[in-house]
Amino acid sequence: MLCGLLLAATAATNLFSSPALAQQKDSPAPVVIQPGAPGKPSKTLPPSTKGTLPPRSQADVDFMQGMIMHHQQAVEMTALIPSHTSNKDLQSLGARISSSQSSEIKFMQRWLAARGEPISMAMAGMPDMDKSGHPVALMPGMLTLDQMEALRIAKGAEFDRLFLTGMIQHHNGALIMVEDLFDTAGAGQEADLFNFATDADNTQRAEIKIMQSMLDQKPSEENR
Repeated sequence: MLCGLLLAATAATNLFSSPALAQQKDSPAPVVIQPGAPGKPSKTLPPSTKGTLPPRSQADVDFMQGMIMHHQQAVEMTALIPSHTSNKDLQSLGARISSSQSSEIKFMQRWLAARGEPISMAMAGMPDMDKSGHPVALMPGMLTLDQMEALRIAKGAEFDRLFLTGMIQHHNGALIMVEDLFDTAGAGQEADLFNFATDADNTQRAEIKIMQSMLDQKPSEENR
């Protein structure tokens, strides 16, 4: 009887374990599905399929390189605020602009590096020259050297005015850059780039309204 029980137990164990083992050994490779275009069926791709970065245009690269330069000046402008004005509203706005644009600079640098593109449009060792050997032009809306110098010299209410008018000019330039990107055939289609440019456009429009409202207010006594 004992022998019969052992044989029965062994048979039961094999009954439940064998299919499981077979399933583990014969488990199919992961299936890669490529969604079809609207109205088209999906495609089953081989397991060896590897992800690739979507195509980009030179306009995408130029936009990212130019916007890095654009954002860097905005961060430079906001760095002047703590030592040039006691306007709390402006200090709060400047901190927000500095934080968001610094984060966006890092995103753009990663985007370019992942695609093997230089972070800057300037030539190595010649930061004022582009890859063609020509002087790097200011991006739309960027402050000139004279405007930046005037901002560095100003204090109090005059600094507030120059900063707000200058940053409104700066933001409007960014809107032009986004518009030019989307007006270029084949540009701005890559998902990450599209989302970034769209978010930047929305953010800058909202900040322009805030700065225009601040500019329309009379300066407080402490900033005169």
